[in-house]
Amino acid sequence: QVQLVESGGGSVQAGGSLRLSCVASGYTRCLGWFRQAPGKEREGVASIYNDGSTLYADSVEGRFTISQDNAKNTVYLQMNSLKPEDTAMYYCAAESSFSRSCGLRTNYSHWGQGTLVTVSS
Repeated sequence: QVQLVESGGGSVQAGGSLRLSCVASGYTRCLGWFRQAPGKEREGVASIYNDGSTLYADSVEGRFTISQDNAKNTVYLQMNSLKPEDTAMYYCAAESSFSRSCGLRTNYSHWGQGTLVTVSS
């Protein structure tokens, strides 16, 4: 069973930056960051495979960067040029099974508890 612990959320003004971290225990084939704003469905933000390949949602492309430190079993989400519409609960997700897909769909097997990001205008 993979366990995920996120940190790094907080409040920031528009245009500011935050870095989220997620420490994973156990083997993971890919990791992703997702977010859910009040009254909206959870959506994929960025994902990264073990080989380092990445995928981003159009809404964050060029502003957010996902990266991983394999030695620390940690995945990061660097968020720059934050906008009020980025306000949401951000979740780290992991997939270990080769029979399930990775990417930006919310079908990952393992989820963290979430960390809140609030961007004020």
